[in-house]
Amino acid sequence: MQYDASAVYHSSHEWARKEGDFAVIGISDYAQDSLGDVVFVELPAPGKHVKKDEAFGVVESVKAASDVYAPVSGFVEQVNDGLVDNPGLVNSDPFGGGWFIKIRLDNPAEYDTLMTAEAYEAYVKGL
Repeated sequence: MQYDASAVYHSSHEWARKEGDFAVIGISDYAQDSLGDVVFVELPAPGKHVKKDEAFGVVESVKAASDVYAPVSGFVEQVNDGLVDNPGLVNSDPFGGGWFIKIRLDNPAEYDTLMTAEAYEAYVKGL
């Protein structure tokens, strides 16, 4: 499994990477590997408010459909439209081109409650 040391992780396998007042969000390498080949991603519209621990989208694979949960709260500033035509980016580049949304953080302190890459790696090994 790959881990992005610049990201923090939620127990439901989403990652967030802070960029100023924003956070870019996607799913972890562990999550994409567990799902198998991703064939469709449903994301919220820009301007929508997402709340920590609540579903904001859906990722469908050849195996299953799974909700995607917000690791932090905020307003969606941007969505990765590239996933519409190429959902496989979630599998091939989960920490780069396979990102889902970019939000303006409501409460930056929420970000600090998430797991570091090292803590997430230990968490995944315990599953």
